[in-house]
Amino acid sequence: MWIDSHQHFWRYNTAEFGWINDSMAPLRRDFLPEDLGPELGGAGFRGSIAVQARQSLEETRWLLELAGASPLILGVVGWVDVCSPDVRLQLRTFAGNPKLVGIRHVVQSEPDERFLLLPEFLRGISVLEEFDLTYDILIYPRHLPVASEFVRRFPRQRFVLDHLAKPLIKSASIHPWEAGIRELAKFPNVFCKLSGMVTEADWQNWMPEDLKPYLDIALDRFGPERLMIGSDWPVCTVAASYKQTMSVVLDYLYKYPVNVQDAVLGGNAQRFWKLKLP
Repeated sequence: MWIDSHQHFWRYNTAEFGWINDSMAPLRRDFLPEDLGPELGGAGFRGSIAVQARQSLEETRWLLELAGASPLILGVVGWVDVCSPDVRLQLRTFAGNPKLVGIRHVVQSEPDERFLLLPEFLRGISVLEEFDLTYDILIYPRHLPVASEFVRRFPRQRFVLDHLAKPLIKSASIHPWEAGIRELAKFPNVFCKLSGMVTEADWQNWMPEDLKPYLDIALDRFGPERLMIGSDWPVCTVAASYKQTMSVVLDYLYKYPVNVQDAVLGGNAQRFWKLKLP
């Protein structure tokens, strides 16, 4: 079963989605499961993981409601205030819903470059294992050394790196991103999503070969057993269609054995999030 490990839903409004600037104007509308369904099916995928886009408890509730109504949504990576003293109480309100599989905080937007190591954040992350929840690491390349220091403190917590930490594909920059990936990948409890790459490339002029060096490094460092394909839909549509986005990884994997393809295209997601598939 092919699984898209990373996509979003939203009902657009300017107050909550101010990050969607003029260059991303086509994203200024609602994106819902009925919009995603044809895209998934057209590319051969059977389900997805819906990831939070807003940092609110209401976002988590809403995504879980969508997941309850749509069999396409296999799991939800929601948001709670990880830094709050009440984080355990917040998690308990969602604990009975099996579709909640993980938590994410938009660390890339935090002004503190070492946000991942704040005592209150570390305290909140320490609670996730109690609820059997994963954590999505959303950062830029400059945060990778801090991320390694962060995950070192939680050897039993399941982590996944979003979007390969957003390497500077447009400028064909490999270093120091590659060194950061090499260090982070040493931790066996850290997985990586092959997602968000087309939007880090030149939106109008990218070619699959522009992304290949980054895929090579990800595969070499994490191995096929810790990589997961993801679209980052609908954000990816500013640079490519859904099918074009997924074809980058699908075509890249074509030369590898079937067991490698099956792992990256769905098996690893099922194992990482302990998904109960239909």
